[in-house]
Order: sequence, then structure tokens, then C-alpha cells
Amino acid sequence: MDTLRFYFVTWNVATKSPGQDLNLLLDFPSQFNKNKPLPDFYVIGLQEVKSQPQNMIMDSLFTDQWTQMFNKILCRQGFVVAKSYRLQGILLLVYTQMKHLPHLRDIVAQYTKTGLGGLWGNKGAVSVRFNIYGCSVCLVNCHLTAHEHLLADRINDYNTILKEHAYLISETSNILYHDYVFWLGDLNFRTDHPAGSSPTSEEIVAALKKVEKDKYAALLKHDQLLAVMESGEAFSEFTEPEIRFPPTYKFLMGSDDYDLKRKPSWTDRILYKVVANNYENITLRADLVSYNHIPHYTVSDHKPVVAQFNIKAFANFTVKTVDFAPIVRIWYIGDADFRTQCTLSPDVEINPNDWIGIYDANFHSLDDYIAYEYLAKVSLSQTPPVPGQPRTITLSFPVGSGVRTPGFYRFIYFSQPNTEVRSVLGISEPFEVSSREDRLVSLDPCVEASCSTSPGRSKPSTATTDIFTDFTGLDVAKLSRHFSNDLSID
Repeated sequence: MDTLRFYFVTWNVATKSPGQDLNLLLDFPSQFNKNKPLPDFYVIGLQEVKSQPQNMIMDSLFTDQWTQMFNKILCRQGFVVAKSYRLQGILLLVYTQMKHLPHLRDIVAQYTKTGLGGLWGNKGAVSVRFNIYGCSVCLVNCHLTAHEHLLADRINDYNTILKEHAYLISETSNILYHDYVFWLGDLNFRTDHPAGSSPTSEEIVAALKKVEKDKYAALLKHDQLLAVMESGEAFSEFTEPEIRFPPTYKFLMGSDDYDLKRKPSWTDRILYKVVANNYENITLRADLVSYNHIPHYTVSDHKPVVAQFNIKAFANFTVKTVDFAPIVRIWYIGDADFRTQCTLSPDVEINPNDWIGIYDANFHSLDDYIAYEYLAKVSLSQTPPVPGQPRTITLSFPVGSGVRTPGFYRFIYFSQPNTEVRSVLGISEPFEVSSREDRLVSLDPCVEASCSTSPGRSKPSTATTDIFTDFTGLDVAKLSRHFSNDLSID
């Protein structure tokens, strides 16, 4: 895999609920262009997702309406949530095609508060970083200080985020150390004319109506973000594609008319940074496909902004892998000792916190494990590994570690050197979990015996297990460690 397509969305949704169909926002192939390829990653950054102080715990435990809507659309297309992270109203969603999951390494999320001098998360940034096919990628979604006259505060917000964002990855402990950085959000930079010559909102709107062929250079000369990028005060490390769309703020709710209480401005932006010559045998690059706004949406006083990039990766990068042996027997609910095997490539280093999650076969998020076991608890004793040779480990899952509802499931192996860093090393093919009572009622014993060892069963359907219904047999203390790492109660 030498090229990856990323599709970015940034949108300040003004605490509103999704009131319009979001398929257009995601640029799905239409009936007139059915062969258009889907991106490898969708990166969606929202600001001002409804979040009330009294509801912070509930917001952290339950999925918001926007995430539900994006999941409904993207997961039907085969995408999986690699990571989602939220700081009050600032939400970052990272979706990937299933085939890329076993290549995701060192997934880490981070946040920085800048509201009320760093005490409050209504302003600030969230980020997700990971390695994919040998390259490091950092994705940042932010909401900076508002109002035209508070330019200095926005500059300070940016520098605070750079300073306080830190990752437990030695080579990429800082945002700017990554091979690729994409920074999106409501940056809140405004148009700022010299004193004494500042046009009114009405005059700016009138000038916008006269713009021909998307040429906004005259007004962009007064854009605060471009000015501080040039002066080196903020975002000077980044590049922005040419803006060929009108200001995305501020609109009257439910319309395409500017709210004349504010000067129209390009508050919503997508910037990028590439360290092109980080490696001897490859030149990295991010090729712009498109950068635009989507005027169709009127539920907010902002218009969403989208961008597509093709980024260069290593064509033949070899990763550490864990391969699960095909599971041809049925795992019956209540089995005392369900066994399977997995093979680790020679370079896989086993950490004490490595764990194996049990997922619905058609899972939608890496956070949606139904149950899990630490590798150290379920791996049986084995002969010492031979240097440079793969290792095969027999896994034995005791009663209580399985699921409670018949259906089809998968194993996923996670390498987790600490509570903040996670890598996906392997995903099993779907396997069946069944109830012996159901099988006895529905199948002749002879048929059951032949079916339980047949690898050619029909395509699995989605199980409907509720992960909150039964935690019997699970180590709640260990389970809470996983939950606490993924919930941001801020």
C-alpha cells in the first residue's frame, strides 16, 4: 500500500442536532459515478457538539447524535471507528476501512484545554496519532478563541496546544514531529482590515457577490490566519491549499444568508504539514485532491469544510503481525475450555498488558469489545521461542470469558505497552458461538457433528449482543482500566 486517501471534514455544528442527510458531506459515489473509490480514512472534526456541564458524565458514556449518524452511514460502507475522542464540544472521529486495521500501530489520543486559561474544555484541541504502513500521522481538531479582536488569544491557544500535547512515543512525542500532520477545526481567525478603512458586514457581503471564478484574493489579504502564518506567530509550519470558496461564517440559521452581526470570515480551515525527506528511500508527500465548503447544509451558522488528500506511504512495509488459526469448531456458550491458536511474527514483543478482545463479527469500532482477556491469562505454557522464528501460542479461554449470545464473533489482538498506547496486531476470521440447547432443538445430532467442523459455513450475520447486559465472570477492575483510557470526562 503506497498511497492512502484521506477525507477530512471540519464543521462547527453550533450545538444543533443533525437535521439533514449527511451523505453529500461525505461525498459518496452516486448512481452516476458508482465506480468512484472510497477513501481509506475519514477524519471528521466537529466543534460545538452539544455538551452541557451537568451532562458531562452522560456525554462521556453514551454516543452523541452526530457520531450515531456518521456511524450509521460509514459503518454500512464497511468503515470502522479506529478511534474517537471528545473534549466537551470538540469531537474527533477517525474511520478506516477494515483492511487497514491490522496495520494501525501506536494509536494514541490526547487533548489540551485552553478555555478559561486552560481550566475549561469549551476551547482547545483533541488529537489522534498513529503509524500506518511505516509513516506517522497526527490528526488535530481544535476550537480556538472567538471574536475578531482576540487574535493574540488565538495565537496563544495554538502555541499552548503545541507545548502541552505530548505522546508516549519517543520518536513522535510532539505534534510537529510526525511525518504527516493534518490540523483542522474552527480556528476562529477573522478578516481584519486596517483601522479607519474597515468595511461593514454589508459592504463585505456586497463585494462577495461580485467575486468571479472563486477568486477571493482581495478579501483574503485581510485574513488573520494567513497573516500570522506569514509572520511566524502561529501555524507557520503548516500549508493551506488555495481557498476558492466564500467565507464559511457567519450565517443565519436555516438559510444561506450571512448574519450581518458578524463580518463574514473563513473561520473553518484544514491545514497540513509533511516532513518530505524523513527517510532515505522515499519522498513523502500529500497531494491535494480537493478543498471546498459544502453550502448545502444550513443547520448551523457555519458551513462545513472538506478536503481530500492522497498521501505517500511505504509500498512494501513489513509490520509485526499476529495470525489467528482458522476456527472451524463452534464455541458453545458455557464451554469450560475453548482453545485456539495464534502465530506471532518473530519481531512481536509480548507486553504484560497485551490483550485479546472478543468482538461482534461485524463490529463498528475498536472500542466496542464485548469481552476481553489478557494474553498472559489465556496463553498456555510453550517451549522457549527460537530467535528469528515465528511463535505459535495456544490460547485457552475459560468459562466467563466468552459471550452470552449466539452469533458470529472475532478475536482481535492488541499490543499495549502502556495504558495510553495501543496497536492492532491481528484480527481473526469470524467464528461461531452457539447454544447447545438451540443446536439440539434445531439440528439433527448427525448434522450438528458435521456442521461443527465444516469451514464452509454461510456468511455470518451481525449479532445483537448488548455489552451492558452481562459482565459475569469479567475482571471489573481490569475492564475499568480500558474504559478509563477511552473516556474523556472533561
